[in-house]
Amino acid sequence: MKWIYRIGIFFARILLLLAGLFIPKIRHFSSSRKNLFQRLIAFRSKNKGPLAWFHVASLGEYEQARPVIAELKRVQPAQLIAVSFFSPSGFDHVIKKPQPNVDFITYLPLDSKTQADGFVNTLRPALVFFVKYDLWYHHIMLVKAKGIPLFLFSASFRSDQIYFKRDGFFRSILFQFDYIFTQNYRTYDLLKSINYQKTSVTGDTRFDRVAETAKNPKDFPELARWVSDKPTLVAGSVWQEDMDLLIPLMNANPKYKWIVAPHDLNPEPMNRWADQLTLSAVRYSLWDSDLSPDVLFIDNIGMLSSLYQFARVAYVGGAFGKGLHNILEPIGFGVPVIFGKLVKTDKFPEAAESQANGCGFEVNDAESLNSVFENLEQPGFYQQSVKSAQKWLEMNKGAAAKIINKVEKLISEV
Repeated sequence: MKWIYRIGIFFARILLLLAGLFIPKIRHFSSSRKNLFQRLIAFRSKNKGPLAWFHVASLGEYEQARPVIAELKRVQPAQLIAVSFFSPSGFDHVIKKPQPNVDFITYLPLDSKTQADGFVNTLRPALVFFVKYDLWYHHIMLVKAKGIPLFLFSASFRSDQIYFKRDGFFRSILFQFDYIFTQNYRTYDLLKSINYQKTSVTGDTRFDRVAETAKNPKDFPELARWVSDKPTLVAGSVWQEDMDLLIPLMNANPKYKWIVAPHDLNPEPMNRWADQLTLSAVRYSLWDSDLSPDVLFIDNIGMLSSLYQFARVAYVGGAFGKGLHNILEPIGFGVPVIFGKLVKTDKFPEAAESQANGCGFEVNDAESLNSVFENLEQPGFYQQSVKSAQKWLEMNKGAAAKIINKVEKLISEV
């Protein structure tokens, strides 16, 4: 199986180069890795201290890593931090501005043995963390062979994944980790079912992240004046399927202010949605703050996580399509959250957990959305939902500290 994997990686490189001639996104995936090793060598030649390497697939996993990075830096301030991304979308977003506690950001090369050798030997990490999934055989095996402490946190697996279907090549990757910190008991039980014992449930580190954001949100004084004392619904990362439900609700509730942050920042859908509204609407980039429209379409990046401070109720999009976006961001502010009926339920366990805890509400059409909205208009129901969100947040905070405490203990025992 190892040789099949190596051959697969070899042909993947060729296919990516060929596809890149015709597909811009794939061309960007390949071309963005061209100077990877030169940058790596330059960084390490100037920064020779002990280094912890965190690998993430994309932006969502980076958000899970950030609380752990901050906690590690707090207890080991001399430790350099390097973060690798597999996805260009995550790398491109993060590289735009300095990241707190992070000294170096890079792509992960494709997982050939040669590339993995070059990457690990040049980076020379003293400590390695993988986040959630995105596990690459050659990189992990080389870290293990060098005796470098290796951990996986915020792990979230499903029973239909190849690790749990059969013993052998892919399952062996999991057994290279010195310890696995899981998001939930489902993953913990799956690991136990294959006789992996060095594991515990520490929860989703995103709770630490959203709690920190809620404690120190970005300041938007012009939005605070616009909202004033009006009830406001913040709809985050919405797609067309979400707006098909939301537009009738918006038209039926003119007493509300509406902040809509689309997943796609193309102005054409926003203009089309505005035409379907009986309410006044404007894109944020064109807004004259002396005016008071009913709806603001947020057409820039970097605001959404702090916009939930203005919400009485939140709606988070994506469930009807590629995947539910981060429902924990409004929960961080104690805001009840509505979302669409999930197509991929196993990939987003927080959706079911939010419903079980009484602060998340799943809808599948305009009628069910209206019903949930009306329930949340009832003071008793609403206050109970807010308390449930606050309680769920408090129950899950502290995962980063648990992880780093355990890591330090395990390393001290070696």
